[in-house]
Amino acid sequence: MRLWLKDSERLPDPAVISSDERRPFIVGLIVTAAAAVVLLISGVGEPWWFWATIAGLVIGGLGLVNVIRARMTRKRGR
Repeated sequence: MRLWLKDSERLPDPAVISSDERRPFIVGLIVTAAAAVVLLISGVGEPWWFWATIAGLVIGGLGLVNVIRARMTRKRGR
């Protein structure tokens, strides 16, 4: 197996697939929020489990904002 190909041997690049990057973030935020509510209501488990879900919500929220801003930037650039 060769690691490099000549330009004449390369296949053309595949077509770009459009996708909605927001959905995984939204689903993750919903699941993490549900886990935080269950941990808060039940009182079962270590205290840091609840704070880990809160950290996940904050990080996921920041990621969602970043994806939305990047999407708006791409739309303006077209």
